Amino acid sequence: QVQLAESGGGLVQVGGSLTLSCVASGGTFSDYAMGWFRQAPGKEREFVAAIRWNGATEYNVDSVKGRFTISRNNAKNTVNLQMDNLKPDDTGVYYCAAAGLWSVEVQGYHTWGQGTLVTVSS
Repeated sequence: QVQLAESGGGLVQVGGSLTLSCVASGGTFSDYAMGWFRQAPGKEREFVAAIRWNGATEYNVDSVKGRFTISRNNAKNTVNLQMDNLKPDDTGVYYCAAAGLWSVEVQGYHTWGQGTLVTVSS
């Protein structure tokens, strides 16, 4: 069973950048589609970006397209989320997740990390 651990969250000013990292242990990393989700205070968890084993990607276009980039390294069992031009609405807990089948839905992912907090201050 794969386990996930995120890192890289923190406090950043509007317009700044952060890179979130997620390391997977156990299982065969390249078997999984990997996703990043976020949850703002008082809101439901929402899809941010996902990446297939071969590097194909999909983004929450309305929220992050053009500002966030998801990438993975199957040799190192890692998936990253590069976040640029951050806005206050990007504030929340960011979760890394693994899915056996391709999905952009919360329900499609069976394994989750503990989350890392991103706070964008104005």
